[in-house]
Amino acid sequence: MRVGLGFDVHRLEAGRRCVLGGVELPHPAGPVGHSDGDAVLHAVIDALTGAAGLADVGSLFPDDDERWKDADSAALLTAVVGLAADEGWRVGNVDVVIATEGPRIAPARDAMRARIAALLGIAADAVNVKGKTLEGLGALAGGTGVAAQAICLVTRVPAEPR
Repeated sequence: MRVGLGFDVHRLEAGRRCVLGGVELPHPAGPVGHSDGDAVLHAVIDALTGAAGLADVGSLFPDDDERWKDADSAALLTAVVGLAADEGWRVGNVDVVIATEGPRIAPARDAMRARIAALLGIAADAVNVKGKTLEGLGALAGGTGVAAQAICLVTRVPAEPR
């Protein structure tokens, strides 16, 4: 077994879709990024790549490559699950903390858990999502951004007999 830790942060901008954890939230501002800006899935990607010993999200899907412009982060996570599987790893569980004073996380928590679990190919009870406020502190206070941290456990898949 191995674990990996992922972190991502994005500024929120009015008029953008607010996609977090693969779920669209009803909010007037959404994360800005080269892709869809889903900081939650980006943190999960980095946690998985860290655990599996793969390159990070920015190396795999660089922001100076037009192929990833406005990319769906769910598709990026699916690709990384495949890369990890190619290296003999499968996801055991994921735990995510989302810090923001922007969109409310609690109403979308179960939908995020289900979506992340489906993307990872694991049961929803193996994914936990928690929303935290920032108590008016720091650069993300006032709903100007979102930060996400994730940890992922992977286990070695037994080799198929030949």
